[in-house]
Amino acid sequence: MARKSVQARQIKREKLVAKFAERRAQLKADGDYEGLDKLPKNASPVRLKNRCGLTGRGKGYIRFFGISRLKFRELASDGKIPGIKKSSW
Repeated sequence: MARKSVQARQIKREKLVAKFAERRAQLKADGDYEGLDKLPKNASPVRLKNRCGLTGRGKGYIRFFGISRLKFRELASDGKIPGIKKSSW
C-alpha cells in the first residue's frame, strides 16, 4: 500500500490538471509558451502517474482493470473479476 501522502499528492495533481485543462489547451493553440510556463508545473497531465485504485501502488499497473498486478491476481484467484480464471493446459 502506498503512503497516504503519495496518494494525496496524486489526487491534488489530478484536480490541478482538470482545473487548468481548458486554459492549457487555449495557450497551446495560441502558441503562447510563456503563458504556459506561468501555469503550475503540476497542471501538466504528463505529471500524472497511473496508480492502483485499491492500494495506490504505482508499479505493475494494469490499465484495462485500473489495479496493480498483485491485487489483480488476488481478486482473480478469489473469482471476484468476472470472466477471468486461472489458465491451465
